[in-house]
Amino acid sequence: MAESYDLIVLGSGPGGYVAAIRGAQLGLKVAIVERELLGGICLNWGCIPTKALLRSAEIYHYMQHAKDYGLAAEKISADIEAVVKRSRGVAKQLNQGVTHLMKKNKIAVHFGEGKLTGKGKLSVTKDGKTEELTAKNIILATGARARDLPNLPADGKRVWTYRHAMTPPEMPGKLLVIGSGAIGIEFASFYNDMGAEVTVVEMLDRIVPVEDADVSTFLEKALKKQGMTILTGAKIEKIEAGATAVKATITDKDGKAVNGEYSHVIVAIGIVPNTENIGLKELGVAMDDRGFLKTDPACKTNIDGLYAIGDITAPPWLAHKASHEGVIAVEAIAGKHPHAMDPRNIPGCTYCHPQIASVGLTEAKAKEAGYEVKVGNFPFIGNGKAIALGEAEGFVKTVFDAKTGELLGAHMIGAEVTELIQGYTIGKTLETTEAELMETVFPHPTLSEMMHESVLGAYGRALHI
Repeated sequence: MAESYDLIVLGSGPGGYVAAIRGAQLGLKVAIVERELLGGICLNWGCIPTKALLRSAEIYHYMQHAKDYGLAAEKISADIEAVVKRSRGVAKQLNQGVTHLMKKNKIAVHFGEGKLTGKGKLSVTKDGKTEELTAKNIILATGARARDLPNLPADGKRVWTYRHAMTPPEMPGKLLVIGSGAIGIEFASFYNDMGAEVTVVEMLDRIVPVEDADVSTFLEKALKKQGMTILTGAKIEKIEAGATAVKATITDKDGKAVNGEYSHVIVAIGIVPNTENIGLKELGVAMDDRGFLKTDPACKTNIDGLYAIGDITAPPWLAHKASHEGVIAVEAIAGKHPHAMDPRNIPGCTYCHPQIASVGLTEAKAKEAGYEVKVGNFPFIGNGKAIALGEAEGFVKTVFDAKTGELLGAHMIGAEVTELIQGYTIGKTLETTEAELMETVFPHPTLSEMMHESVLGAYGRALHI
């Protein structure tokens, strides 16, 4: 006889396990189905372990520049094997934490391949054995995987996805990174700081193309200063992997073909939703042309009792968006009438060096939407804490509706901006105007003072520039 639940969650990433916990909090009998590791890609092979890698690279960078702080550090070296071991340890610790949370909240965990077999029905297959589960509601949270180059699939030897790049068999000597979104730029930054010779290829006219144009310009200059080669408006014409190297022909933005040989390649050209072989077509679940599931504001699909969250739905494809969608879906199931997700209030963070963070509309997007804007821009060099930290490169930019004072967007690049952005995110969620932000007292000396100064600057009132 099939085991029955109020809610089954397929996938235990940051969307799935949060949905399961919220369901248990609301008194539902919950099960979660996972084919690999609790915590999903983000915790085990994405967000968390990459930050551990980047932290090691950051410390290594500071050690190499110890004299800038009046210190001395000699015979500095990096052990890539030890760096990776630390990263995997961090991921393991958090995986164990999610395991504990499942037990604490009395959530049944079924390991295996999950597949929808009808409305409210799901089978789980592991080691050739299949068990049947039923539920009043099912949430799909199966996530996504890296997109391969059509003519050069990743092999883990010379051609890597993000997953291979987290556990490299060796330290790259000369690295080609294809794609300059968050994943590509983070790995480019990590390996550059660790001593590799890095080239980044982006087919669009600027790197990190979803960010504000001023941020893209600043980051490109910073990365070039660090020794990277950045090719924008470029195209991979030909690429082939051999036993010891990868040969590539790249056409630059002027149409000139450049031949290069690299020890390794990281492919970071987007994601593919994990929607195959889970029974979606048989059930008639609606998808868009790219294979992402269509959902309403409560994360419900076109099938009664079936919800979808995270990277198998519309962008942005971010862990914190998936988690929040998980809460929305479960509260909708429980009849709590949650607020719908507003993508304009979802912050984005990129942990390269320097860091990038943003929320809301870029200046260009705001103008395209018909807004008359007021823009403030304050540089790190004008902030005492930034200078004291030895991190005086960067800026904070704010975009306001000139007519109403509504905060439309905020864009930052520099030290610790991934921590600062949440202040503006709260402001947007509360529908804050420039008046409240101007009247807020920011502590001194802090990097957050630049947020205040940027707001003041949009209205011609900046005090320290």
